Amino acid sequence: MGILLAEAAKLSTDILLKGVMETIVKDSPILEKLPFIEIVGNALTYNRELALPVITFYDPNDAWSAETPPTFTQVSATLKILGANADVDNYIRQTRSNVQDVEAVVIELNAKALRHKFEDTFINGSGTSKTFEGIDVICQGTGRTLSMGTNGAALSLTMLDELIDMVLGGKPDMLLMSRRSRRGLNQLSRVAGSYLQTDRNEWGRFIELYNGIPVEVNDWIADNKVVGTSSDCSTIYAFQMGEGNLCGLSGPGAIQVERIGQLEGYDASRTRIKWYASIALFSAVKCARLIGVRPVA
Repeated sequence: MGILLAEAAKLSTDILLKGVMETIVKDSPILEKLPFIEIVGNALTYNRELALPVITFYDPNDAWSAETPPTFTQVSATLKILGANADVDNYIRQTRSNVQDVEAVVIELNAKALRHKFEDTFINGSGTSKTFEGIDVICQGTGRTLSMGTNGAALSLTMLDELIDMVLGGKPDMLLMSRRSRRGLNQLSRVAGSYLQTDRNEWGRFIELYNGIPVEVNDWIADNKVVGTSSDCSTIYAFQMGEGNLCGLSGPGAIQVERIGQLEGYDASRTRIKWYASIALFSAVKCARLIGVRPVA
């Protein structure tokens, strides 16, 4: 059963670990809402749903046709290692911590860097070598891609609605886009006389909603992708999260904080932050992308 990182942080009795997990979740729309399944081992092999079985009507005494079963494709998601060493010079820690705990600041900065790396890979991960597959590669592989045109085009509400309709079995849980695309969406909404709704999430952060769907920003969605002859294109993603949909994968214990201790040959101490993580899309129809999104004039 999936668990949110924010909920996992509440269960932690380690103050340092709890603080690291809360730092990672805070201000990240993905990690606030993406449930994680804890797996034992280094990979999860699962069947990704492609199509439902065919159901038909029959008259009495009809001969029933052979079953047309659901179709799946077998996918493996391998946990990848994200991590950083937080090294603090002992002299600085002992002489300058009277104003602010230097070690705590360094560890918090490393936790933020870990969050940024996950958010980047969540979008752009290639799935080769040391990284897991991000949703851009996943959508390309499942064919759930909608295009603004051969050379891209300015975003329209009609195309955004079409993207939403590509996610089946209910509305998407999130529309994820760049800041430029969000500005364009706000502009289109104002022109249409239907301003985006606003609300507060559980962290007290204001969020915008389009058609009741949270509109969130990821700073690693590029605005300079090439589509045809255009080199100023971006991508918008729509997806449902949770078990059976798009879900995170994590090793036992989720994020780990290890006290390595004193470094040999240096007057410094080290704390290591690491996370064995990946993502999995259990149904191909739960995630889609709109490519070729150019600036709104």
